[in-house]
Amino acid sequence: MISSVRGEVLSVGLDHAVVEVGGVGMAVQATPTTLAGLRRGQSARLETALVVREDSLTLFGFADAAERELFGLLQTVTGVGPRLALATLAVLDPAALSRALADGNLTTLMSVPGIGRKGAERLVVELRDKVAPPDPVADLPTGAEDGGTASVVASGTMRDQVVEALVGLGFAAKPAEKAVDETVGALGESAGSSAVLRAALHRLGPNR
Repeated sequence: MISSVRGEVLSVGLDHAVVEVGGVGMAVQATPTTLAGLRRGQSARLETALVVREDSLTLFGFADAAERELFGLLQTVTGVGPRLALATLAVLDPAALSRALADGNLTTLMSVPGIGRKGAERLVVELRDKVAPPDPVADLPTGAEDGGTASVVASGTMRDQVVEALVGLGFAAKPAEKAVDETVGALGESAGSSAVLRAALHRLGPNR
């Protein structure tokens, strides 16, 4: 089990980063928020979870152990695999997810692509008593915005990349395209792709 990685960040994409560990570049899947904290050429440490399948080995990375624990906890629910668990953490940060589960807020949980009403009800029933009470302090804005996670790219290329990342998280193509177009219109074409992705996720979440 690979429980963490530390090393130089070789590259940062929209859905993964490559971290060099002992001369080996390891691809780590992560949420946009986690990826936003990484900088190419700098050293980083990520908590990780290795998911083993018959045809693949996939490493998922997290900013802290608490987020990794939520990732594992989500997968104890029937019908929730690693991709859906990561999508959940991409749309809802740990504090928001814990609150939604504790409060039984089905609408918030259903904002995650792939989670319908029955799935949301199952999450609440099975996880409500297993999550730690949300910390109000954790909800305060940190002020950390995209400071260079992704370089400015041509708007057309950026649009396609962000739409592809959203589809990979489970959103339908047309709503994803609309959200990205609206986000680029609001932020400007010079916005970094990671900033556009995070903002598009916020647009999609409440409207699903």
